[in-house]
Amino acid sequence: MDAMDTSDLSATSTAEPKVRRGFDQKVFVNRSLTLENIKCYGFDMDYTMAMYKSPDYESLGFELIRDRMVSVGYPHELLRYTYDPSFPTHGLVIDTTYGNLLKVDSNGNILICSHGFSFLKGEDIQTYYPNKFIQRGDTDRFYILNTLFNLSETYLYSCLVDFFTRCTRYTNLPTGYQHGDLFMSFRSMFQDVRDAMDFIHDTGTLKERTIKNLDKYVVKDPNLTVLLNRIKEVAKVFLATNSDYSYTEAIMKYLLESNIKTGKPKKSWRSFFDLVVVDTRKPLFFAEGTVLRQVDTDTGKLRIGTYTGDLAHGTVYSGGSSDIVCDLLKVKGMDILYVGDHIFGDILKSKKRQGWKTFLVVPELTKELQVWEDKKSLFEELKHLDIFLAELYKHMDSGSKECPDISNIQMRMNVLTYRMDKSYGQMGSLLRSGSRQTLFASQLMRYADLYSSTCLNLLHYPFNYLFMAPPVLMPHEAMSQNSAEFATSDLAVKNNMVTMNRN
Repeated sequence: MDAMDTSDLSATSTAEPKVRRGFDQKVFVNRSLTLENIKCYGFDMDYTMAMYKSPDYESLGFELIRDRMVSVGYPHELLRYTYDPSFPTHGLVIDTTYGNLLKVDSNGNILICSHGFSFLKGEDIQTYYPNKFIQRGDTDRFYILNTLFNLSETYLYSCLVDFFTRCTRYTNLPTGYQHGDLFMSFRSMFQDVRDAMDFIHDTGTLKERTIKNLDKYVVKDPNLTVLLNRIKEVAKVFLATNSDYSYTEAIMKYLLESNIKTGKPKKSWRSFFDLVVVDTRKPLFFAEGTVLRQVDTDTGKLRIGTYTGDLAHGTVYSGGSSDIVCDLLKVKGMDILYVGDHIFGDILKSKKRQGWKTFLVVPELTKELQVWEDKKSLFEELKHLDIFLAELYKHMDSGSKECPDISNIQMRMNVLTYRMDKSYGQMGSLLRSGSRQTLFASQLMRYADLYSSTCLNLLHYPFNYLFMAPPVLMPHEAMSQNSAEFATSDLAVKNNMVTMNRN
């Protein structure tokens, strides 16, 4: 839900001009939250404070993983593949048994299924999944792609499946490919992709390429320093990132120090924060955590021993836990608003284990809003069809013998859903498929108190702002509202039926 714009209420009007926020400047609300009660703001770095330029950054990751796969023995033909940003979206699920890429809802019902770049329909999906359903809890088989860093490996895995399916040298089997005495399972391929991804991160290959060309891969926005300065006037601020110190140093210097105007005294990027913690190993950071150690900022090396003292300003720490952060900053979990992009590592765990207030950064939201605005008429028609179907059966009971013919309505609903999905990209919207919400959308609504396309949108709200979530009606409460809309829906559906019959 959008934040309630209290500046529009006459009861709160002042002499100050009213603020009008565009869709791309808004912060959206799942649970009411008063910024005045927030005593501490925490930030992740990657894809939160440091926004990477898409699709250039994903293309770089894809090329590095692809080249690594070829270097360990995969066919050189894979080098022909290049990254296509229209295909992957995060929040998808990889089935490591059958090699399929799935979009599912919160209960595990399958919304979209692809094998390589071939999209499966109806009976084909039921061949793999008789109930069009998966057990999401089976994490050994199903891997959820929770972060934007996963986009590169998602696309590469689909490239592998596409290549081996088409290549005549290999025999297609239900769980992999056979070539002579060699059997290559979808699971082993997935693990190889994961290992390649870990390799480019652990060896620093991706980071080195990024640091060498920061202008190409990292968005630099002067409003970031404005936001941090304003927050520090009213609350404490900390940075908690999984990145190591040397990479954090390079990225944050680029984002914060190069924006300082000429003539003003130089200000270290660390001075924008009350506490900086690197190597946090989230989500472990929100549980038992790891040993807290000090970082020697001159060499980047860790000092021996566990740090047990009070907070030392200007000091960078490594490891630790969310409990240690609260102790050092002398704040409670309920007083913290944590801003991150990882629905699991940043948002879900900080909310479930620590009770922190949460702000999810969803960079794709800008495009989602644009498409939604352009295609909302399709959703409105879909909603009216849902209501019309409900009304058709409303006056029937267990003694009714007649069965209404709804085949044309179902066909129209399928067409509308398909048209909506394709407006967003090949895998459809990050948040929905037709009128059904995705797994990612359900997690966003459950665990993120606030969400927006960028953390910089906090600049458009005063720091005593009340983010008010409108009340959500349960189905039995919404019944009367649906009945009131039926007259309009009935007319719209009948008009569509006439048009379809004419065509």
